[in-house]
Amino acid sequence: MKPRSVILLAHCPLRPGIAARLTELVHSRGGTILSHDQYVDAEIHHYYTRLEWEAAAASGGSEEARDAVASLIPAEADAEWSLSDSSEVPRMAIFASKDPACLYDLLARCHSGEWALEAPLVIGNHPELAEAAARFGAEFQAFSITDENRKGAEARQLELLRARRIDFVVLARYMQILSGDFVRAYPNRILNIHHGFLPAFPGSRPYRAARERGVKIIGASCHYVTEELDTGPIIEQDILRVGHRHSVEDLVRLGRDVEKVVLARAVRCHFQRRVVVHRGRTVVFD
Repeated sequence: MKPRSVILLAHCPLRPGIAARLTELVHSRGGTILSHDQYVDAEIHHYYTRLEWEAAAASGGSEEARDAVASLIPAEADAEWSLSDSSEVPRMAIFASKDPACLYDLLARCHSGEWALEAPLVIGNHPELAEAAARFGAEFQAFSITDENRKGAEARQLELLRARRIDFVVLARYMQILSGDFVRAYPNRILNIHHGFLPAFPGSRPYRAARERGVKIIGASCHYVTEELDTGPIIEQDILRVGHRHSVEDLVRLGRDVEKVVLARAVRCHFQRRVVVHRGRTVVFD
């Protein structure tokens, strides 16, 4: 069993000796480093790191650790850090419409124990996926969304997320656009998956349109949701090569496969605290 650990995820302007001082912080508290990933963006002289150490061996409490990190990475406009305890299991809510592929995949990974992640809540804008949620013991709530009731429905959804102590949200083929108020309630904590044809082939039948143009690759992108549609920081992407022998049905099937894989990779990176968002882009530590 992996030991209980503390994870520091941080970015700040590059300063001489910052990496050495962070590792000395762990050593001085009796901790054992389990992993230490870092990256320097030379163009903007900025430092990014993910430092994980064994909590059981470290002396002092969480407040002491926070004070120590704060002394090394002081609060300023272009710096941010967080400390997480691996014993704190994150809670994910999944939003979906009618396509069950990504929903089933996420719920199965949680239910099987593959992920140290809880998925207690599924929210849909149609009732079709209630049975899928029930199979994995997840609560299902349906909200019929119209232009007239959108504001009230989102307010009830946010209230439900708070009541269920949800840490982040995954849009698993959820065919609704979230309002700015909703997005601001979960900054960099709403993940969205979509096919890799945007913006060239928008609309409800992108695979048919893509086949008519003779595309040679299909793919998927997972990104954080921002107020500007489909322009958020990208967490994960992948592609598959296709050809003229593939039917529309083949493209849909292959597209679903790559969407599931890309979404699963992105969710794993997020809940394992491997993603730093800075200036509209991501640094993802593997």
